Amino acid sequence: MQNTIYQKLLSNKVIFSLIFLILLVAPMLLSDFRLNLLGKFLAFAILAIGLDLLWGYTGVLSLGHGIYFGLGAYCMAMYLKLEATGGAIPDFMAWSGMSELPLIWIPFQYPILAILLGVIIPAVVAFFLGYLTFRNRISGVYFTILSQALVIVVVTLFIGSQNLTGGTSGLTNFETLFGFHINASSTQTAFYWITVFILGAVFFFSRMLVKGRFGKVLIGIRDGENRMRFLGYNPSAYKTFIYTLSAAIAGLAGMLFVLQVGIISPTMIGIIPSIEMVLWVALGGRGTLIGPIIGAVFVNTAKTGFSESYPEYWTYFLGILFVLVVVFLPNGLTGLFEKWNERRKNKNVSNSIRVEKSVS
Repeated sequence: MQNTIYQKLLSNKVIFSLIFLILLVAPMLLSDFRLNLLGKFLAFAILAIGLDLLWGYTGVLSLGHGIYFGLGAYCMAMYLKLEATGGAIPDFMAWSGMSELPLIWIPFQYPILAILLGVIIPAVVAFFLGYLTFRNRISGVYFTILSQALVIVVVTLFIGSQNLTGGTSGLTNFETLFGFHINASSTQTAFYWITVFILGAVFFFSRMLVKGRFGKVLIGIRDGENRMRFLGYNPSAYKTFIYTLSAAIAGLAGMLFVLQVGIISPTMIGIIPSIEMVLWVALGGRGTLIGPIIGAVFVNTAKTGFSESYPEYWTYFLGILFVLVVVFLPNGLTGLFEKWNERRKNKNVSNSIRVEKSVS
């Protein structure tokens, strides 16, 4: 048993080491445009890790993580917009008849505070929602529907608040960050390295979290919440904590996304993007941490490739890909690797038994 666990951990280390090695050499192999795309996909991968902690390990399916991703993205975008205007109010506010900066925008004049708020605000919103729902034992499909309803409410609020959020157009036309031009090739490369570093940090922190006693409790809640409650644990506290942590990671991913894409709008945080986030985890392999990284990069790469090669039919190709993976790979892409690894070990065992019989 211990041998199997060790081999599984070793295989996960090997997979992540290979992924990390590829990411390190990517700037030498890709054009600026492709490197920027990969950086965006890695920001998605960071979000997917947080979602895997919530769904893959704790069994709580959220279809509203686009909101936390969007809150983090808007926090960073608000600072970038204020820096681009040079102290004046943003253009969309002037078009709405405003003459002074709204009170809610004032903290985002300061970059460090804006970065902190990009993590804190999603975490606080998730904490209150999680505390109220999990404390009242709202779970399963009811929580999933509630999280999706939250997306509708927040997106409607963002669209309706034209004078505060830019409405359907969102926030764009950013120029500098800490004095560096964000569209410059060197700056975009720096954003890529920062994203890779944060991805590695989030992965190893999450791995450390789930490999200890805390992770065993999360898995126990996922597989039998009532049993864990009878054993003396408080599942609602654990679920609230992991939901808050997952939202904070999503907010961090949203800030990195804005830096590399240069725009954020309500359409990027709505119901469809929130569902796609769950698909990344499912296709990669939930409950693995590595799987969501692979799923996020693989799905978005396929999405980009299909849309470039077949602009009229790419959605059909992507849909077929989803169906094939769900039907034939229920454990995701990492499940395929584990099956291959298991068959290889069984084959080696069979060969060794055959050799022993022939010798005897």
